[in-house]
Parts: sequence; structure tokens; C-alpha cells
Amino acid sequence: MIISALSPTRFLECISGFLQVASLIGLLLLLFKAAQHYLRRRRLLTAFQQFPSPPSHWLFGHCFQDQNLRWILRCVEKFPGACLRWIWGSKVFIQVYDPDYMKVILGRADPKADIYRFLTPWLGHGLFFLNGHKWFEHRQMLTPAFHYDILKPYVEIMADSVQVMLDKWEQIACQDITLEIFHPVSLMMLDTIMKCAFSYQGSVQLDRNSQSYLQAVSELRNLMISRMKNVFLHSDIIYNLTSHGRRTNSVCQIAHEHTDRVVKLRKAQLQDKESTEKLRGKRCLDFLDILLFSRMEDGNSLSDKELRAEVDTFMFGGHDTPASGISWIFYALATHPDHQHRCRKEIQSLLGDGSPITWGHLRQMPYTTMCIKEALRLYPPVPCVCRELSSPVTFPDGRSLPKGITVVLHFYALHHNPKVWPNPEVFDPSRFAVDSAQHSYAFLPFSGGSRNCIGKQFAMNALKVTVALTLLRFELLPDPTRVPIPIQQLALKSKNGIHLHLRKLQ
Repeated sequence: MIISALSPTRFLECISGFLQVASLIGLLLLLFKAAQHYLRRRRLLTAFQQFPSPPSHWLFGHCFQDQNLRWILRCVEKFPGACLRWIWGSKVFIQVYDPDYMKVILGRADPKADIYRFLTPWLGHGLFFLNGHKWFEHRQMLTPAFHYDILKPYVEIMADSVQVMLDKWEQIACQDITLEIFHPVSLMMLDTIMKCAFSYQGSVQLDRNSQSYLQAVSELRNLMISRMKNVFLHSDIIYNLTSHGRRTNSVCQIAHEHTDRVVKLRKAQLQDKESTEKLRGKRCLDFLDILLFSRMEDGNSLSDKELRAEVDTFMFGGHDTPASGISWIFYALATHPDHQHRCRKEIQSLLGDGSPITWGHLRQMPYTTMCIKEALRLYPPVPCVCRELSSPVTFPDGRSLPKGITVVLHFYALHHNPKVWPNPEVFDPSRFAVDSAQHSYAFLPFSGGSRNCIGKQFAMNALKVTVALTLLRFELLPDPTRVPIPIQQLALKSKNGIHLHLRKLQ
């Protein structure tokens, strides 16, 4: 009624006045944000004056520079110990690649960086993401699942899963074509982890549901990395409104359905009272059994949400990271035939008569182990992890960082640091000879300190079993037309896949 009573001229004057006020408020907000940005940048530049970095834009930081792994390696050569990476002109984190720096940070109890929250819709708040007393409680609860008495019989299970994969590869080897190996290795490791940690009785490598789970994991990896790189998608509200956010929710559901089926099946098996009592009487329980029978300090069992988080986390980490390691080890051996031949001779001396591989054999292949470690140095399965400093820190060289800063522990850069490893790009297994001396934090394929990978021994056993049985049956040859390009994701992947020729041994 009021608007209709106004003359057209007066109405336009009111609109014009409103727009002027809105423009003024917008300009003031813009000036306020600009001043805030300027003051924060000046404060950060002062705090980080001891840490030089590549030139960055005052507003966009390094956002529009191609920050691939070659970029960080150039930083390693130019900036000793650590360097800054500006996300925006007023947001920065520091990448460290010096063993002394690693030792200091990994010896603290700093929480995971905020950026990992992007993974929680998928992986929940499991051991990887927990902090403080809650993390300690879950770590203490799950550690018995990796006791050597538990790991010993897993060797036979691992070998069976590997043989299924190699039987499939025999058909491909006869066709004289190249094979992209990450997917079949990933499927084999999923088969292994399902049988070892979750008492699964079927064959994952022949199950279509598992194929859909692996596809979901691959898509989720890409969606999460894409979100981490795009600052405009960091807001949960904005992200959930985008097609990427909706797709993430949809694919998370596929992954959760897979893990829920695993838990439901195991619970059904435990409905039998006799089986349950027998299981409780075992000296050692597997990963899922421990979760199902667990009691916290307050006397409560894990909630369904906590249970799913631990299963999702270990299901993913237990197959994806070892699959990355195995794939890159195969590539390293394929491109260094002399070392591959020497490993094969060592393995044939143990298993050449057709004997099944056992726990004892894993300690009797020193040269193969050295080659595995050297491949893990060149291609660490987890290229980096991030921590947020809960208090200031001073490094041995006197340089300091303030509280609240995100620190990226860059294992890939550490392993390629020429001040730590002479001629770092050369494949040289002798670096890991028994009498070789190296800094205790120079080689961190499974992180370090109290928060190191809980399943590192399980993973190393899987690597040894897979490499040993594969080299007994095949010669690995590179595809010179498709050289893999390492890229930094949750695990180290290749931008164009890892393609090898397989030659069956007579």
C-alpha cells in the first residue's frame, strides 16, 4: 500500500537511495576485508621471515602455480629444511622435508590439520582422525589386532589372494599386451584385508559388489582432492549445494553400504552362542572382532557410528596404501632388471622347489627387502600428512613456528632431499644394507612417532609376499610409451596409470 502510494519518481529515488546505501555498506565491507587481509599477511610475513619461499602473489598466493611434485622438489633444492606454500595471500602452511624437523613434529601430539575434515563424510572419526585421549584409547584397543601371533597366519591368506591375481595375469601375459596394474593390485589387497581383518569368507576378486566399492573409493579420492584444492568449496554449506557435494554424498553411501554389509555379516556369524564363546576364548582376535567386543574405559561399547568409522578407515587404508606401494615397487623393479633378477634368484632359493611361502621366509629375503625399501623411498605410499600446531615449536637450527600453523610433513620431498639421500633419484638398494647409517627420521614410508601407521607390519608383509610370488612367475618389463607420472593424492598415484608388460617365466 505504501509503495503504491508513491509516485514513480519518488519510488525511483527510494530505490536509488537504497542501492547507494547498499553499495556503501558493500564497499566498507570490502575495505574491511582488504585491511584484514593486509594485516594478517603482514603478521604472517613477520612470523615466517625465517622461512623463505618461491615468489607468490599478494592475493592468490601460489594458487595459480602448477604445484606438482616437481614443484616441491625444486623447493627442496632451493630452500633447506622447509618452505612456505601460500594458499591465498593471507593463508599459508609450511612444508617440511628435513629429518630433524620431522623428528620434532612427529614427537609432539599436535592434532590432524583441519583440511582432513573433508574426509569425514566418508571415513568418519576413526583412528586416523581422532586426537588426544580418544585417539590413545582407540589405538590401545586396536594394537592387539597387529600382534605377530595374529599376523603369522595372514601370510597364507595373503599368498592365496596373490595367486588368484597372478592366475588372471597369466591370461594377459599370453596376449603380449601391457597391463595397468594398480586396479588388479588394489582388488587383490581388498581381498586380502577383507579376509584377514574382517574374517570374510568369499572371494572379493570375483565379487561385483567389491568392484563397485573400489570404483566408489576411486571417485571419492578424486572428489576429496578436488575439494581440498578449491578454496571456494571449503565451506560445507556451499559444497553440499554443488553437484560435487551431492555426488560425494551419493558415492559415500555406496562405500558405507559395502562396509555395513561386512559388519552385518560378521555380527550374524556371532549370533551363534557357541561360536561367540569360542571366539572370546581365542588369545588374539582379528580387527573386526576386537571392534565388536570392545569396551571403552567408561564401560560402553563402540557406537554404530564409531564402529563404521573404524571399519571404513581401515578398509580404505588397509588396501589402498599397500596397493600403491606394491604398484610402484613393481614399476621400480621393472625399470631396474638387474635388481629384479637378483631378487628373483634370492626368492627362488627359498621357494623354487614349490614350497608355500611362510612367515619365516619373510625374514630370509634381505636383498628383496632392501629393494622394497628403496622403492618405498622413491615412491612413498603416503606422500605427506598434515598437522596443526597446538603450541609454538622451535627446531634444532633455531627457527620457530607459532601456534595454529598447519605443518605438512612431506615424506616424498624428504626421501628425495639430496642433503639427506645422496643422488636421491638413483635406485640404490644398498642404502638399506644392515651396516648403512642413516638418520632415524630419514625414511618414513609409514610416517613415524607415536602416530605412525598402526598396520605398517601388516603392509610390509603384504608387500614381501606379493613381490616374492610375482617374481617367481613373471618377469616385469616397463612400457616405454607410458612412463608413470607420480601425483600427490591421499596415496601416491600415477596421473596416467602404471603400465607394465608381463612375461611368464618357464
